[in-house]
Amino acid sequence: MKRIYISMFVLSGLLFTGCSDDFLDVESTESIPADPALVNSDAGASSFVTAIYNQFLGWDMSSFGWNAVTSIISDDADKGSDPGDAGGDKDIMDALTYNASTPSFQSTWNANYAGINRCNQALAIFPKLDQVTPSLKVRLEGEAKFMRAFMYFTLVKGYGGVPIVDHLPIPGNDSDRIMQLTRKTPAEVYAFIEKDLTDAIANLPEKSAYTGKDVVRASKGAAYALLAKVNLYQKNWQKVIDNCDKVTGYSLVSDYSLQFKKEGEFGSESIFEIDGIGGTSSPGFGIGNYTVSQAPRGAGGWGWGFNTPTEGLANAYEAGDVRRAATIIFRGSVLYDGREVPSTVANARYNYKAYSSSFYNQEFTDTNLRYLRYAEVILMKAEALNELGQTSAAIPLVNQIRHRAGLGDTPFTSQTDIRKAIYKERRLEFAFEHDRWFDIVRTGQAEAAMAADGKTFIVGKHELWPLPTTFMREAGTLSQQNPGY
Repeated sequence: MKRIYISMFVLSGLLFTGCSDDFLDVESTESIPADPALVNSDAGASSFVTAIYNQFLGWDMSSFGWNAVTSIISDDADKGSDPGDAGGDKDIMDALTYNASTPSFQSTWNANYAGINRCNQALAIFPKLDQVTPSLKVRLEGEAKFMRAFMYFTLVKGYGGVPIVDHLPIPGNDSDRIMQLTRKTPAEVYAFIEKDLTDAIANLPEKSAYTGKDVVRASKGAAYALLAKVNLYQKNWQKVIDNCDKVTGYSLVSDYSLQFKKEGEFGSESIFEIDGIGGTSSPGFGIGNYTVSQAPRGAGGWGWGFNTPTEGLANAYEAGDVRRAATIIFRGSVLYDGREVPSTVANARYNYKAYSSSFYNQEFTDTNLRYLRYAEVILMKAEALNELGQTSAAIPLVNQIRHRAGLGDTPFTSQTDIRKAIYKERRLEFAFEHDRWFDIVRTGQAEAAMAADGKTFIVGKHELWPLPTTFMREAGTLSQQNPGY
C-alpha cells in the first residue's frame, strides 16, 4: 500500500495502464520475466501484491473520478467548487445528465480492470515460485484474491454485469479475447466474487496476526466483512448474519472523529482501509489529490472545493449527533488542529473526512480511505435481522451505533420503521465513505432521495452506470449497453 520502488523489471510488468481504445490491452504483461527465478523470493513475490495495493493510491481509482461516481452523483454531495469550474464532468455527474462518454465512468472502469490485471499477474506467477516461504505465498494469494473480489464488487455495483477477466489474456487467441469482452450476468459476477472471497478467507490470517507495516494488509476479517456485504447486495439475509458473526476481534472506537485522523488509523474498528503517506518523495505517496480536490476553495481556502456536503445531509443529523461535526467542515469554523476556515471560502460546507492536518495544500497527503469498518458489520447484521422479521434483535445493534454517535435509543419498534432507521444510520455513519449512491439504489430509495435533493433519478436507467463508450466500441455485439444509454 505504501509506495515501494520495485525493481524496474517488475514495475514494467505491473504498471498496466491500457490504451484508451482497448481496456484489455495488456502488452505490458509480456515484460514479466519468463524466468521466475528473477522474482523467486519473498521480496519478489511480495512486490507483486504491493503493486495491487498501490493501485488504490491512483487518481483514477480513489480520487477525483471516484468521488464523482460515488458522492457527487448522490444526494449527499454537490459538485462544489466555483460555478464556472466543471471539474471536467463533475457538473453533469451532479445533475445526472451523464452518458456513456462521461470520463469519470471511463476512468473508474479502467482503474479497476487495471487493478484486476495486477491481481491476475500475481496469481499467474505465484505457482512458478518455489523459493518463496510457503506460508507467505498462501497469504499473498489470499490478498490478491481479496482485492480482485473488491474490484469486481465495485464494477458489479456500478455497471451491473461485466466481463470476468480471471487470467492473463492469451496473445493472439481470438476465442480468449471474445470471452473477455463478453458481459457476464450480475449473478455470475457475484458468484465469481464469492469464490475469490472464500479462497481468501482460507488463506488470510486474522488482523491480530499482522504487525508493523503489515497492518495495512487484508485480513480474514476483511474477507468475511466483504463477503457479508456481497450477501447484503443480493439480499441473502441469513448469509449476511452468518458472515458478520465471523468478523471477530473488532470493536467500535469511542470517539467517532478519531478514526478519520492520523492517530486513528488502523484502529480497533478498521477492517480494511487504504493507507496514505504524505509527502512527494520516497518512501511513499498518499491518494493522488484526494485531499486537495475536496479542501475549501476561494479566499483563505487551500483546495479545489469539489464534492461538498449538501444541505440535506447537514440537516439529516439529529441534535447532538457527533457525526455531523466530524463529517462536515463548515465555513467560518475552526478545525480540530486550530486551522480557521474563513467566512470567505466559496462553499458553505466541505468534506471533513478528506482533511489532512499535516500536509497543507499538497498533492499527496496522509489521508486514508476507510472502506470497511466494524460499524458497517453491525448495521449489516441489523438490516439482515430486520428483513428476516427479527426486529427485536436488530434494535440493540442500531442502538450501538446511535450511542457512539451521542444519541439515545431509537424510538422505533416496527419492522418498517426500523428499516428506515437503519437506512438513515447508514447514511449518517458512512457519509463520504463512498457507499451512499449504492445504498440508495440497492434499497430502492434513489428516486425519492434524489428528488428531495432537486435531481431527477430515472427509474430503469440510473440504477446502473453506462458502460464506457470505448469498451462498447471494442466489444461490439458481444456486450449490450445498459438501458437508457
